[in-house]
Amino acid sequence: MIKQRPIELLAPAKNLECGIEAVNHGADAIYIGAPRFGARAAAGNTLEDIAELVKYAHIYHVKIYVTVNTILRDEELADTEAMIWDLYRAGVDALIVQDMGITRLNLPPIPLHASTQMDNRTPQKVKFLAEAGFKQVVLARELTLEEIGKIHQTCPDTPLEVFVHGALCVSYSGQCYVSQACYGRSANRGECAQFCRLGFDLVDADGKVIAKNKHLLSLKDMNQSENLEALLDAGASSLKIEGRLKDVSYVKNVTAYYRQKLDAILKRRKEYCRASSGKVTLQFRPQLDKSFSRGFTDYFVHGRNPGIFSFDTPKSLGEVMGTVKEIRGNYLTVAGVKPFSNGDGVCFLDEQGKLQGFRVNRVENNKLFPQEMPRVKPKTTLYRNFDQEFERVMQKKSAERKIAVQIALEENAFGFTLTFTDEDANQVSLSLPREKELARTPQTDNLKNQLSKLGNTPFEAEEIVINLSENWFIPSSELSELRRRTVEKLLEARRICYHRMEVKMQPTAHSFPVSELTYLGNVMNKQAYSFYQSHGVKQIAPAFEKEAPEQAVLMFCKHCIRYSMGWCPVHHKVRSPYREPYYLVSSDGRRFRLQFDCKACQMKVSAEE
Repeated sequence: MIKQRPIELLAPAKNLECGIEAVNHGADAIYIGAPRFGARAAAGNTLEDIAELVKYAHIYHVKIYVTVNTILRDEELADTEAMIWDLYRAGVDALIVQDMGITRLNLPPIPLHASTQMDNRTPQKVKFLAEAGFKQVVLARELTLEEIGKIHQTCPDTPLEVFVHGALCVSYSGQCYVSQACYGRSANRGECAQFCRLGFDLVDADGKVIAKNKHLLSLKDMNQSENLEALLDAGASSLKIEGRLKDVSYVKNVTAYYRQKLDAILKRRKEYCRASSGKVTLQFRPQLDKSFSRGFTDYFVHGRNPGIFSFDTPKSLGEVMGTVKEIRGNYLTVAGVKPFSNGDGVCFLDEQGKLQGFRVNRVENNKLFPQEMPRVKPKTTLYRNFDQEFERVMQKKSAERKIAVQIALEENAFGFTLTFTDEDANQVSLSLPREKELARTPQTDNLKNQLSKLGNTPFEAEEIVINLSENWFIPSSELSELRRRTVEKLLEARRICYHRMEVKMQPTAHSFPVSELTYLGNVMNKQAYSFYQSHGVKQIAPAFEKEAPEQAVLMFCKHCIRYSMGWCPVHHKVRSPYREPYYLVSSDGRRFRLQFDCKACQMKVSAEE
């Protein structure tokens, strides 16, 4: 018999509403920000909302992970410990953490997952984390299928979480200090200023301008929808959608899209199974280009490729709609590939490469009547970044998730027994004491009809069996009340039988992969220092946020501007026409030096000396 590996689709939740809709649209697990100390400071949630989400999600065996993935000051540890106990009491399934100091706190028996902010990209690092007690590891986004495979081979029993969709950071997560250096806002403390989305001039050592006001560090958004099966085969167990700051429409659409793609794979591949319960029925067709994106890339999953950046704009272009044919007084005609609707948002890149946009007031065939006429020229490509009709659908109920139940009505010595058995083998039986009396008309169809009325409950009747010796009469009101009470008992049984992993972090002393930690170790507090010291690290530098070293590298990027320009001496074997070093110059005049480490295949960004 094939041992099945559970596969979870992990969706983001900005708030309770997004979390509930992620459940409804097919998530197997959800990650949501804690009230404090999450890597998206703007995405904190109350304990009450988290508890409400847990209660709803667990009905469908959907897990709730809470992010507590910032580095912490010494004076914050006590509050963090208290908050973690509150989250445990609220029923949370696991915490996603970055700071090793958390492992030294007095924790409840709640699993810890290693955040991607820990920079998890080698088999040695993941093996260390697994042996330290982490129950799931979130891998760096930059890894190839081969690299993921090697990690899985080294740690076959450790669930590996990989990002499959959403915004990309240009720097390795947890290794970006430019926001702190320039603005005093630490990405490692949830306050990233999105420096990488700014426009820059690229100049060479002689001051020659190579590129003017281009978004040279702004990557397209990840889309691994065509690589899901390959990721599973490489060893991924959790497929993660980015987006804890995204709206509910994004969560609905993207979660539903990946649910459909994943279900098609699970139907064919019996060695993998779904990690939660309930069949999802959609009332719309998911389309990724309807939700926010900067264009799509599968990043480095198949190795280095040139199509990962979006130099013109860091904003969402949306879907290609056609080109401008001609401009008349108050309208323009479009040679379109798709039809527009009244209220659509349209954008285009002007002659300077800047993103411009307008709202469509009225559509007549291929004529668009904007609210204000844009300055646009014929043959310009038009994009739709707001689909009025699609958003109207998204604002309504757009999915339903139902748990299959088998229903059996039987008689007993003193009346009748109603039994519900759900798809996870939970079973409840309730009795209706009642003197039996024969009906004047056939009752089977009426009994089945009454028992199938599960409307607003999480359940859907898959099979109804009426096993009575005679055509007994049961009043509809009594049968409805019996059905209602049985549903309540089954819900209670599902909550009681829900298995929440409980594991207490134990002290360990195995060797960390390196014996010296620079500022890249992000050691912010004494407990984190103690953790690494007990695991054999001899020299431990403080975090950048605590003590900024001189001439520090501020970003470590697998994305390489020299490669993107076609001048990589390793891959292209082409000499650049410009003299190095190159510099990025921001609009406020700050200069950042680029270094190219070809041995590590990395680009490093430093403030000019």
